[in-house]
Amino acid sequence: MAEFVQVEHHGDGVATIRLDRPPVNALNPQLWDEIHEAAEVTGRDESVGAVVVWGGPKVFAAGADIKAMKEFSFTEMYARGNQIQDAFAAVARMPQVVIAAINGYALGGGCELSLAADFRFAADNSQLGQPEILLGLIPGAGGTQRLTRLVGTQKAKEIVYGGGFVKADEALAIGLVDRVFPADDVYTEALAAARRYAAGPFALRMAKQAIDEGIELDLDNALRLETHLFAATFATEDAREGMESFVANGPGKATFTRR
Repeated sequence: MAEFVQVEHHGDGVATIRLDRPPVNALNPQLWDEIHEAAEVTGRDESVGAVVVWGGPKVFAAGADIKAMKEFSFTEMYARGNQIQDAFAAVARMPQVVIAAINGYALGGGCELSLAADFRFAADNSQLGQPEILLGLIPGAGGTQRLTRLVGTQKAKEIVYGGGFVKADEALAIGLVDRVFPADDVYTEALAAARRYAAGPFALRMAKQAIDEGIELDLDNALRLETHLFAATFATEDAREGMESFVANGPGKATFTRR
């Protein structure tokens, strides 16, 4: 059983991956591995249609465990370099819709973990950032790549080069987060959104694959991927239910089974 990461199933197609390493969910190698395992196991769970990643009501994750990291030699970090990348890639590859619910700080690796989600819901008093440059380092788990793809090159450079913190209102304005709520409501709102996605069709997984994989391709190949996945949706029970319900009852009345 994991020590710092718990997976809670809510019984409605929604699961929470909860970070719980007090006081600030500092990311160390054990936590990386536990995130990786939780993402892979939950990603394979066909009963789960949407996932919330949450660090608790006080802090999402305030970055790497610097006390542990400063003892690493070059060769040790080189050998471990893919460990944290693989952990967050496992979150990004989850076929379900993933929502990061951010209370408090999401800094360094914490910000990078949130970037692996499909959506980021943030508390109005939360702050995000990539402060690695202040340690003489650079982000090493997506902060120079996923962040750039999300907010654009110039904003990513401002965040990474400056090492400062981005408050919730600015994060919303630049697209770093998708929604902002009062701190006490963030997790509840993330769960509510996850339930709506969990009630959606199997095609949501195909839509996620088309977007996430297509963005890495040239347009012609991305369109071919889209055509393939579009055709594949016709093999699902949900597509038959959706189209029959539309003809009989109009839009938005179908009940899907994610099959």
